[in-house]
Amino acid sequence: CSSDLAVGINAECMGNSYSAMRTKQALRVSYAGLAGITTIAGLVEVPVWIQMLACTIFTIYIGCHRSLDQNEVDPVTGQAQQAESLSSKDAYMFPVIGSAVLFSLYILFKVFSKEYINFLLTAYFFVLGVLACTTTLSPLLRGFFTKAAQEKVHQIHFQVPLNLMKDPVDWKFTAVDVVAFIISTVIGVCYVTTKHWCVHNIFGFSFSVQGIEHLSLGSFKVGCILLGGLFFYDIFWVFGTDVMVTVAKSFDAPIKLLFPKAITDPMQFSMLGLGDIVIPGIFVALCLRYDAHRAEVSGSNRDEKDKKLGADFPKPYFNACFIGYILGLAATIIVMFIFQHAQPALLYLVPGCLGSVFLTAVVRGEVSQLMAFDESPNNEKDKTKTVPEDSTKSN
Repeated sequence: CSSDLAVGINAECMGNSYSAMRTKQALRVSYAGLAGITTIAGLVEVPVWIQMLACTIFTIYIGCHRSLDQNEVDPVTGQAQQAESLSSKDAYMFPVIGSAVLFSLYILFKVFSKEYINFLLTAYFFVLGVLACTTTLSPLLRGFFTKAAQEKVHQIHFQVPLNLMKDPVDWKFTAVDVVAFIISTVIGVCYVTTKHWCVHNIFGFSFSVQGIEHLSLGSFKVGCILLGGLFFYDIFWVFGTDVMVTVAKSFDAPIKLLFPKAITDPMQFSMLGLGDIVIPGIFVALCLRYDAHRAEVSGSNRDEKDKKLGADFPKPYFNACFIGYILGLAATIIVMFIFQHAQPALLYLVPGCLGSVFLTAVVRGEVSQLMAFDESPNNEKDKTKTVPEDSTKSN
């Protein structure tokens, strides 16, 4: 019996290793896919719907799996990768604050010169874009460096003059980070000098990945509040007024992805706001971390490494939500092309994400466990209570 048990465990471990390898390969394919579809679309005419689906799918997949390391300590720098967690109050206020900012930008573009405003925005997003791009590129470049170069940590410690900051600045970085920063700075300079749509999208991809990776909804309750509020927010500002479309067309900054309709001069583009990627994306990422939590508590992850980026475990909620997002985006694209009019993407994405997750929970009989899950930092409840006894069943 013991030999049979050992064979069974070894077989399961081999299966988990194979599955984890497939996950890592899928991540590599996603990175390559982003670079490939962007390059090809700049050389030959690619249908907008293919560009839009491919870029959003790859971006969300990457961001979700990178979010598995939320609140983990970086083994190289020793710094905790703290996630920004939203509270219920934040979720309620998000559409209100978003509306105020959106309308303020609309007024600014109506009153002041668009060129002057975009000049200021270019400088602001140059700094943000370089930082986001550096953080996104660093993990990809580590394989090109020796282990010693990856692990040698440099530190800069100083106090900001005039007491502008209460705490001293403490930066820890490696040679990999320096190279990533140099590459990102070159990309930033290209963005400022050329405003080429490819460079614009590189910053957009970086912002999206970092947003999904480092933002946490905390719980499905907060996720429902946020997505529900933004569902009505998007409908009102797109269908009820010209504010959203006007700001999107006037705002010359990487807060949207650009997809060329044809290789012409000048080029014309379709747009997708980063909010339509990041907001549903952090909900999809929450589903993935919930699946990881269920696997961890149920004991199906025997190896500590399985909690990391290359992990593989049953992902019923992630798969359902990811498919729901894809179907919602496909519906957005179809309606947009039929009516030749800008569409509030969240009108289709929110039902796709929420509906798929709760349908999965109903079928599995796990609605109460799903709603009880809370990963926010101030949560002191025993999360093991949120996982049913039969949570080891696969999707």
